[in-house]
Amino acid sequence: MATKLPREMTGAELKSMLKSSINLKSLGGVKCPELKLLPEDLKWWKDARIGMFIHWGLYSILGRGEWVRFNEKIPKEEYEGLADEFIPRDFSMEEWTDLAKEFGAKYMVMVTRHHDGFALWDSPASYEGFTSFNHGAKRDFVKEYVEAARKAGMRVGLYYSPMDWRFPGYFDPEGLPENAKLMKDQCYGQVEELCSRYGPVDIMWYDGGWLAHKGSDTSSAWFWEPVKLNKIVRSYNPKTLLNPRSGYEGDFYCDEGSHEITGKILPVPWEKNMCVCSGCSWGWMADDPVSDFDWLIRMMVNVVCRDGNWLVNVGPDRNGKLSEEVKNRMREVGAWLREYGEAVYGTRGGPVEPVDHVYGTTSKGNKIYLHVLDVKECSGLRIPLTGYGIQNVTAFHGNPVPFLQTNEGFSVNLEGFDGKQPDTILTIALDREVEKPQAADVYFTGKE
Repeated sequence: MATKLPREMTGAELKSMLKSSINLKSLGGVKCPELKLLPEDLKWWKDARIGMFIHWGLYSILGRGEWVRFNEKIPKEEYEGLADEFIPRDFSMEEWTDLAKEFGAKYMVMVTRHHDGFALWDSPASYEGFTSFNHGAKRDFVKEYVEAARKAGMRVGLYYSPMDWRFPGYFDPEGLPENAKLMKDQCYGQVEELCSRYGPVDIMWYDGGWLAHKGSDTSSAWFWEPVKLNKIVRSYNPKTLLNPRSGYEGDFYCDEGSHEITGKILPVPWEKNMCVCSGCSWGWMADDPVSDFDWLIRMMVNVVCRDGNWLVNVGPDRNGKLSEEVKNRMREVGAWLREYGEAVYGTRGGPVEPVDHVYGTTSKGNKIYLHVLDVKECSGLRIPLTGYGIQNVTAFHGNPVPFLQTNEGFSVNLEGFDGKQPDTILTIALDREVEKPQAADVYFTGKE
């Protein structure tokens, strides 16, 4: 029996089909059926829905973003001298994992090494021993992180950047092949360390596979050989989820940034990556404004109603501390999730396609959760739904809501709702379980 090949789709076709603002990065990655996980291997991740991202490193001392060394052309010796100053005071990793729990995250992703090359663990493979363990802190923060995260019941994700600005060969891999190979050897050695020394890694979250700041992660796959690299990852944990940023197509797609999410439900696993602050930097900046609570809730709703995960970044300062404003905003979102999480965790986007700025749906079992973003516009609006009988509609906390069902769909009377909440949720009980669509086998070519 011949193997069914995935449907190929260009980026332009995706946008046309979904009429979506979602911008998936690193399309067209190298295929390898041997590495591809089965849909059931992603179930825990899709059920989790909410994750917390952490960017922390030497750049947190300067407070001008994680690209500060490159952007300001800081000399190598000057920047690397910061490693002896990277000694966080009164810092315990539980501060982050406790906040992740309060935020409602089910998984975490910590930056273990950014583009500046500074590794936050005891890394023998690090070129010139540029690590937190060898310099000021004398600590293995990756070890502390994975232990604290597992103790808190979190799935463990590790961010790793293959590229390293310290190598001239990064900027001219063909002209300086021997130096570029040193960088590649460091990458392979460090990825193996991360996957072999800290217990099972749930997610390897790559970033920065492009070369010489040109092209993309996928256009540089010839250099990194991502299938070979990720076979090392899977040799230690066959079920590690891989994002597409190493040049291999990966197990889920990423949309990065604070732009709003519109359009239809995506037919593939995907994750929205964004900051709780303005998004002008992922690393710590002292005066970076914190996003509005209502805006964050609406962003989350727009993501999960399109069947995505929401990975929200915080950038601690040099001492691993977060401002009270950041912590309070994360806790406010967590309090909302404790109250309404039934309509988020363990759900799938749909079955009804969202209407931008008006409503979206999530579902599990025999329930549809109608997330109403505009009460006035949604009240009385015909919402398409066929093949199911509606038994009742209630406000999330139990009060009946008048509704009318026809062969084409249903409408709800929302006259009793003031619409002041960022998301007004109705629970729709059906006469049978919502059918889960089969996972689409789609390969995005990256071509327009």
